[in-house]
Amino acid sequence: MFKKSFLSFLAVVFMVSILLAGCSSNQPSGGEEGQSNVKTKEIKKEGKDITIAVAENFISMDPHDTNDTLSYSAQKTMLEGLLGFDKEMKVIPVLAESYKASTNAKVFTFKLKHGIKFHDGTPLNAEAVKVNIDRLADPNNNLKRHSLFEMVEKTEAIDEYTVKVTLKKPFGAMINNFAHPAAMMISPKALKKYDKEVARHPVGTGPYVFKEWKPGDYLKVEKNATYWQKDLPKLDSITFKPVPENGSRVAMLQTGEADFIYPVPTEQAKAINGKKGIVVENDPSIVVRYMSMNTMKKPFSEKKVRQAMNYAVNKEAFMKVVMQGYADKMDSVIAPETQFYSAQKTYDFNIEKAKKLLKEAGYENGFTAKIWGSNTSSAQKAMEFLQQQLSQVNIKLKIEPMEAGTMSEKIWSVDDPKKANIELYYGGWSPSTGDADWGVRPLLGGKDAFPPKSYNTAYFDNGKSNELLNQALQTADPKVREEAYAKLQTLLWEEAPWVFLSVDHTMLGKREYLKGVTLLPDGSLTVTDGEIVQ
Repeated sequence: MFKKSFLSFLAVVFMVSILLAGCSSNQPSGGEEGQSNVKTKEIKKEGKDITIAVAENFISMDPHDTNDTLSYSAQKTMLEGLLGFDKEMKVIPVLAESYKASTNAKVFTFKLKHGIKFHDGTPLNAEAVKVNIDRLADPNNNLKRHSLFEMVEKTEAIDEYTVKVTLKKPFGAMINNFAHPAAMMISPKALKKYDKEVARHPVGTGPYVFKEWKPGDYLKVEKNATYWQKDLPKLDSITFKPVPENGSRVAMLQTGEADFIYPVPTEQAKAINGKKGIVVENDPSIVVRYMSMNTMKKPFSEKKVRQAMNYAVNKEAFMKVVMQGYADKMDSVIAPETQFYSAQKTYDFNIEKAKKLLKEAGYENGFTAKIWGSNTSSAQKAMEFLQQQLSQVNIKLKIEPMEAGTMSEKIWSVDDPKKANIELYYGGWSPSTGDADWGVRPLLGGKDAFPPKSYNTAYFDNGKSNELLNQALQTADPKVREEAYAKLQTLLWEEAPWVFLSVDHTMLGKREYLKGVTLLPDGSLTVTDGEIVQ
């Protein structure tokens, strides 16, 4: 599938899953909640230049070869796609005037807006779009996001402003793939000029133009004076500064050195919100938090054991203790903001029911298992919580925290599922296309999703589940897809290949004079409407 480049970016995925959740791996240096070592005062903003402090370094400015949400956040200031997402993760036209899909979900036609140019003056037309899609679809380019476009058979420029994309087989979620930031358009001239170095020389159609990038220090973009959307942008420049240490990031916001930070450490959110012109915003995301169980190994091959473990974990306490209250209860395998979500009856905390199910499955005396997860403080806290909860039903967990590269190697270097050592895994997932397909198929899509091909750490393979997944992709009709995904979610909830934990919140902090800069439910930043209002 996309095996060759998979191992190289899994480490990033693990780190980004924590970033997306708004839970940083570092402890705040400002002391306990309610305390701060930084003296703040009312700050008057001068000019229209802003600084955004983020938790990690940027990796690439090539959207076709990017797999972390943070890099996409910076890229979206400069580049745009045919389609995009609104603040509720609904697909909207951007560079395309309109689009349509054939009933069999194999042919997708886009009408482009007229008169748009890339920052280097190259016109946005059908040929430019074809160059970009062909680049993504070609496996020889070894691009990290090739998997989203590997099903493309051909791209045709029908006329100057009409593009037709034909797939090798039906794929009902394709429109959402086009809306994914991986499908943002790069100037064909820049692609030819810079080739692989285009990752350091992004040229798009967006509201801001690339100025300078000093990795580990800052990335700066400046206003596009000829931007195609009227009266935008309203800021003169944006400087992104990587600040991994939680306390330092918060201090920058308090002193006015930064106008916007994310994520805000949950431990300090209440302490700084509303103080001296600071606003903290948290909103439901599409990031789900779970513990997968290797269903090919006993005792996790027993459905009653998996269900028992769901009843044995107090989800309300998890959200309060681990997530500091910045999460919602998970009531499906995908989050409510994800397309085609269908709510299920939750596994409410019930120790007696958990014990009963374990007894029926032949594990009345419990068992011992190991749990893998990140070595970040937030992940370790979560695993310790799960350890304590499951001990109440005589399930003894051995916690094995790992740095991202080590865990990636242990999980994704195994070609034979029978030789997989993984038993339990704590992690999170954001379906960045906003569609149920990407919320389920990579994680629970049968043998095709087993490591190292994809992210099915539960090694879950169910014939009916696989059938429903495929059925949902055979058409572009939303009613048919909705029905298939509703049945699928009910089946997965009953089979319980995961302990379903919570849906994370996005966490941002900003000065109150900054408007229009926010986080989408997938954890990515949007700045197009950003402005200073005083």
